[in-house]
Amino acid sequence: MSHLQYYAYEGVGKRNLEQYGYNQAVRVGDRIECAGQGGWDPSTGAYNTEINAQIDQAFENVDLTLKDAGGKGWSQVFRVNSYHVPLNNEALGAMLRNMKKWMPDHKPVWTTVGVTRLGEDDMRVEIEVSAHDPEGAEKPGLRK
Repeated sequence: MSHLQYYAYEGVGKRNLEQYGYNQAVRVGDRIECAGQGGWDPSTGAYNTEINAQIDQAFENVDLTLKDAGGKGWSQVFRVNSYHVPLNNEALGAMLRNMKKWMPDHKPVWTTVGVTRLGEDDMRVEIEVSAHDPEGAEKPGLRK
């Protein structure tokens, strides 16, 4: 699958690639598929355990991941999947607040799932997205 372009941002992205063997994003033509982003500090991996702060950070990490892959960020997102421990009204409120902030001009499709566990002990949210980036697909030198 040498035609695919994979990306892992500095800090946690590179750490996860080395420790767990996965990238943060893959470009498939004019699409960017983003691995689930948690509410970790992208440099240190530390979590703020307060759910609103963690969801806010997860949205920032999605933006970082998309831009690292050559995209423009949330403005190109058309699909969101979010996973929550727990899935409650506070988590949904934080998600809605961030969706309005990061995507004021469009509303993507969205699937929300409550789960019993995510990848790390303090992880309370994981957000994965698909983005459409036709201009970025044409740029030379995006491969990492």
